[in-house]
Amino acid sequence: MKDELRSFRQSLFSTALAEVINKITHKTFRVEPVQFPFQYPDPNLNNKYVLYAHIPFCESLCPYCSFNRFVFNEDRTRSYFKALRREFHMVADKGFNFETLYIGGGTPTVLIDELTETIDLAKSLFSIKDVSCETNPNHLTPEILGELKGRVDRMSVGVQSFNDKLLKQMSRYDKFGSGEQVLEIIQNAVGILPSLNIDMIYNLPDQTVDMLYQDLDYINRSGAEQTTFYPLMSAPSVKKAMDRTLGTIKQDREIEYFQIITEELSKCYKPASAWTFSKNDTNMIDEYIVQYEEYVGTGSGAFSYLNGKLLVNTFSLGQYEKSINSGKFPVYAQKSFSKHDRMRYRFMMELFDLSLDKKKFINDYGISPELGLFFEMLFMNIAGAFGKKNSNKLILKEDSRYLLVVMMREFFANVNVLRDQARFALPKEEKLMCLVNDKLYHNEFV
Repeated sequence: MKDELRSFRQSLFSTALAEVINKITHKTFRVEPVQFPFQYPDPNLNNKYVLYAHIPFCESLCPYCSFNRFVFNEDRTRSYFKALRREFHMVADKGFNFETLYIGGGTPTVLIDELTETIDLAKSLFSIKDVSCETNPNHLTPEILGELKGRVDRMSVGVQSFNDKLLKQMSRYDKFGSGEQVLEIIQNAVGILPSLNIDMIYNLPDQTVDMLYQDLDYINRSGAEQTTFYPLMSAPSVKKAMDRTLGTIKQDREIEYFQIITEELSKCYKPASAWTFSKNDTNMIDEYIVQYEEYVGTGSGAFSYLNGKLLVNTFSLGQYEKSINSGKFPVYAQKSFSKHDRMRYRFMMELFDLSLDKKKFINDYGISPELGLFFEMLFMNIAGAFGKKNSNKLILKEDSRYLLVVMMREFFANVNVLRDQARFALPKEEKLMCLVNDKLYHNEFV
């Protein structure tokens, strides 16, 4: 009875929280075109930054993905990698330095020779100590992993589910094999690189509790050092394709599934963030923006957050290469955040990482979170989100992590809306390269 009351209370707070976060972030992410000539920000030498590189190419497109991605073409991809490396040089010339490189997509491993050359260049230009890279199961081959050994510290493989029915719905079964085959691939890959992370999606419309338990059993059997469980998130641009292939999201059961995930993964893992679970004390997670408040995004469709400004690179491959080849940064839109917006952003990102450094917050903003974010703190205190009092830190209680899952879900949902706006502005020939195989969606999008 006590557990049921706690679940009901948490569900009530999370529903209210979702409404508030959605309204705030929707308003916050209204970007404006940059004025030319655009002056890229200079680095603050006292700050630590992470370098993100976006590789927007996939051999085929998944119906639920709203990231900037295009169907793979070798010539276009090689040309893109060359432009990306030129952008690295431009960032270095501005005086930026990085210890961490995160390579996302798309599927960064589509051309392994281009990827390794890009990683090697980053390590020669910057003080890179650790590299994370995304991939798909079909690229966990001895040849590809052998090339990445010594270059990549954390490989994140998109699995989404081990259930064959769900894999077929997501158009992944024919591409990557059955759940049993994918599990075997992962088990054979574990140990080649320092850390292997499995990306999963839960609360898929046709996913039952038994299917979820099966996924969790496979994760615990996989041997992977880390796993990340994302709630299914949508965006207007992929909603039709999602509804036709996966079905409509059932938001009311998300909290139940999250609680099952937390309980089952505790057998082999411990929380590293609100939705990442690790076997060791690694501090490398998919949400690099959580551990580095400021970051530089390179590549088409990448975001940067510098000096309180969100900078958005063009989503157009043609415009991206044209800008880079003319020596100009490919930023096409930006948004300046108020002090209150920046405090909210810090509050959410650090708590997603399970604690907030109060001393650093006061040092950076000249006010405590209790005063600067009075209503946010009031809500979290009423929800019982924090553990025992600590003068230096706000520590998120383990059973309150779902509140941060809700915050990040709504945050990313609105980021997806921003991506949609950029995608709809693409030239028609580029729109055709990033379409899901869905006739109704195709007609509406083009």
